[in-house]
Amino acid sequence: MAINKIMNDFETAVAGVKDGSTILVSGFGGAGMPTELLNALRDQGATDLTIVSNNAGVGREGIGGLLSEGKVKKVICSYPRSGGSVIFEEMWAAGKVELEVVPQGTLSERIRAAGAGIGAFYTPTGVGTQLAEGKEVRKINGRDQVLEYPLKGDVAFVLAKAADRWGNLIYNKSARNFGPVMAPAADLTVVQVHEIVELGALDPEAIVTPSIFVDRVVKMAGPGLGESV
Repeated sequence: MAINKIMNDFETAVAGVKDGSTILVSGFGGAGMPTELLNALRDQGATDLTIVSNNAGVGREGIGGLLSEGKVKKVICSYPRSGGSVIFEEMWAAGKVELEVVPQGTLSERIRAAGAGIGAFYTPTGVGTQLAEGKEVRKINGRDQVLEYPLKGDVAFVLAKAADRWGNLIYNKSARNFGPVMAPAADLTVVQVHEIVELGALDPEAIVTPSIFVDRVVKMAGPGLGESV
């Protein structure tokens, strides 16, 4: 049977996501944010979710929509109070959501480590701050470094520019951001794309995420949200 990872609609693309799942969500602010997948997950009904993303949502759609519907128990991110994260601030102030702040580079490396099978790594980032409390610290080459562990997802939601039916991906400028490290780091990787192309149309040298790391692809109806800036 020919490999075809293209889903007919967003409802099918998010089918089977379970309560209590950890969801890796690509995006840097609005750039690269898979908003339609997140909205579909909100409608699907899964709850008690942990969201891992650079930001804690922008506006009232996407992550903001999941938060406002009470679907999220915890957010792991670098910038919880970035511009537009109005819903998170409301939920946090009301004590309705947990927060783990992770420095941006550490966040990316923890996710990459999960995809690469790395057991743990040391970094000087966060040493001597509240972010290092309770963590092992070791002096390496004369410098204190804190031990960090991989951050694996049950599901990854990613926005890409184009895919073929096998699931090979290319990205659009700044919308690339966390997608390439998140795709290998989850048990199920679901990608929304602007365009689906024929096999062979993507230059092999330009493919950023190979198909082996992608499980489902769904095409957006139009330009949508999450376009690069």
